[in-house]
Amino acid sequence: MSEAAQTLTVVIPLRMKPRGGRKAMVMPGVLALERRQDITLIKAVARAFRWRRMLETGRFGTINELAAAEKINSSYVSRVLRLTLLAPDIVEAILDGRQPQGTTLPSLMEPLPVEWERQRKAFAVS
Repeated sequence: MSEAAQTLTVVIPLRMKPRGGRKAMVMPGVLALERRQDITLIKAVARAFRWRRMLETGRFGTINELAAAEKINSSYVSRVLRLTLLAPDIVEAILDGRQPQGTTLPSLMEPLPVEWERQRKAFAVS
């Protein structure tokens, strides 16, 4: 009896899912168990609070000075700084990966209501 080479094929159902500007492979049923952390959103929120602290402590006197030091456009700095006006529970939801489905950095950089209750309604955060 000869030993012939045998092939074993294993099929694992995967699908591609956008994650923080990248694509990740996920198995069905796994996504519901893991956080939907959006690294792009998290970095933007962290950057916004860091920039606000730099302005508040006097490290930079103006947004233009800060933008020049960071080598980015001052209008971008202004839009990102608006993220510091988000309700604390919305910020926490973003950091925990519990932000509403479809919440993206471009959507958060649109003009936001200043009142936290109106923000919660707009982003359906409970």
